[in-house]
Amino acid sequence: MAAPALPQGQNQQGLGQAPTIKAEVNLVNLFATVRDKNKRVITDLKQDDFKIFEDGHEEKISFFSKEMTMPITMGLLLDTSGSEQNMLGAIQGAGSRFLRRVLRKGDEAMIMSFDSDVDLLSDFTDDRGILDRAINKARINIPGGGTIAGNPGPIGSGNITGTALYDAVYLACGEKLNGEAGRKAIVIVTDAQDEGSKVRLEEAIEAAQRTDTVIHILLVADPRFGGNGGVARKMTDETGGRVIYVNSEKKLEEAFDQISEELRSQYTLGYYPTNKARDGKFRKIRLDVDKDLKALTRRGYYAPRG
Repeated sequence: MAAPALPQGQNQQGLGQAPTIKAEVNLVNLFATVRDKNKRVITDLKQDDFKIFEDGHEEKISFFSKEMTMPITMGLLLDTSGSEQNMLGAIQGAGSRFLRRVLRKGDEAMIMSFDSDVDLLSDFTDDRGILDRAINKARINIPGGGTIAGNPGPIGSGNITGTALYDAVYLACGEKLNGEAGRKAIVIVTDAQDEGSKVRLEEAIEAAQRTDTVIHILLVADPRFGGNGGVARKMTDETGGRVIYVNSEKKLEEAFDQISEELRSQYTLGYYPTNKARDGKFRKIRLDVDKDLKALTRRGYYAPRG
């Protein structure tokens, strides 16, 4: 695979100039999960139970479905920096079981790892064997450079040491998921500490927003290193995903189960925005349901340009 380019320097003006990240369709799609006060997923709502607002203006819902079998294209991103070395074995086992549970006919997944580099361990495939082998290729980056075992070549180079979380999200969304259709998600297992990325947090989030990708984060933090819950929450809140805190192998399994349920219990809604301007600007979205329920979906999108 050819190495994709990351933005260079500190004067990069976001992703608006990146030719591979575009929004061309007029229909705005939302994928929403609804939970009650007890965190239970609600799957029996009707179109009339929802209201969509764009920049404060109510929009007419043109498409609604609670069909749970729409294909998913997914990326599983594994943090292989030194801070995760005590959990990597558990992460690999739980990650393989998660993909076996969540992937169904028509779904595809890719596997990436990130530390000082971002490595593509498997491109999109529905072959569980390939995905399992890819997950097991992930190796912890030894502090000071090198890895416990060699990874495939990087698709984005970072510093000699570091954790290129933002670069990994940017590349997964902007270079890989950009060309995919339908439901798109990335599940990241990380402590959300970034060191050495070439792109900023805001650019990584924008890459996800421009490609309609939902980010879910399993926040696995070694007490010696800590975790960045603020970064994790911002990534997930802005794209319609969840952050789940994990402090044990049992919690890791439970977290993967919750994400699996989330991905398989979504409503699909679509609307044609009243604002027809093709100005490339960010539009804020609010999805309302009954006051005793909470809908989880992305907070906005970028309008087409030109």
